[in-house]
Amino acid sequence: MSRYDLALIGFGGVNRALAELVSQRGDRLAEDLGFALRVVAITDLRAGSLVDTDGIDLAPLLAAEPGELNFARLPGGSADPRNEWVIRDVPSDIVVEATFTNPADGEPALSHVRWALESGKHVCTTNKGPVALAGRALKALAAEHGVSFEFEGSVLSGTPVLRTAEKLFGGLEITGVEGIMNGTSNYVLGRIEEGVDLSAAIAEAQELGYAEADPTADIEGHDVQLKVVILANEVLGADLRREDVFCEGISAITPDEVRDAASKALRWKLVGSATRNEDGSVDARVAPLALPAHHPLAGVSGPVNAVSFHTDLLGTVTVSGPGAGRIETACALLSDIIAIHQRHATATRRVLQETHLV
Repeated sequence: MSRYDLALIGFGGVNRALAELVSQRGDRLAEDLGFALRVVAITDLRAGSLVDTDGIDLAPLLAAEPGELNFARLPGGSADPRNEWVIRDVPSDIVVEATFTNPADGEPALSHVRWALESGKHVCTTNKGPVALAGRALKALAAEHGVSFEFEGSVLSGTPVLRTAEKLFGGLEITGVEGIMNGTSNYVLGRIEEGVDLSAAIAEAQELGYAEADPTADIEGHDVQLKVVILANEVLGADLRREDVFCEGISAITPDEVRDAASKALRWKLVGSATRNEDGSVDARVAPLALPAHHPLAGVSGPVNAVSFHTDLLGTVTVSGPGAGRIETACALLSDIIAIHQRHATATRRVLQETHLV
């Protein structure tokens, strides 16, 4: 049975949840998937770095509270995250990137991904920034070094919209996509419908863990803007940059507008969309829309996300599911690892067949 050694870059909720899957379900996953997983390196901004090329014992790390971790106290540990050294020099097969990212330049996640690909290592990431800002270049770099760059969790976390479009829509022409891609803004709009003002709704979302301490990226649409770039480029074959996508958030919507829309059976939603024109160009935008009840996105409530694909033969197909959550996003990383295995195993078998070894 093959085995993949993982380097986890960032040990917050998502990579910690992936480590839980490896630790608690490793044997079952190996039996089901046909390959084993082993974590050989972990880096974290607060905890430092931990390396054991024979495999890290994850159980004591997962038993500790996240804020209590101090890798410097452990054999193979350091107070310094040493991200570049771990990514480039520690032997691993797959670098799992789940740190924070600056939406303006994609850093530090962009550098993490680039270092890994340059080192001939597969990458899976949940970060929007590197994919939206440099996806084409990173995919070219991966191809140059014969490795995979996977990022299913960058759009709807655990809900597989990118792989759905890639694997299940063969023979169809996708003419456009639109979706509710930010659970925070969707929750806030729903609460405003119920009579709660904007600031109070945002505070609730923060208390529930839907919104960050600074909710600007969610409320002003910047988070969705990056996701629209990814969808337009990956699904519609565009080559858009962030500045190509018009962006308007929900902060200017008044309670009166929400109540007026409700009286007309309309619901305000922050919608990200991309549409292919007849000349092949793609228009993309993020803006609040008052949707009629029959619209496939109108009934998507709370922190749930959804994306509708407009196709030539099937009409509109909508995929809905969780757009956040540590376990859900970790499942997206696992699906990326499975995709890497399938591609790698197929390529290896093809080489063996060509050399008459199988």
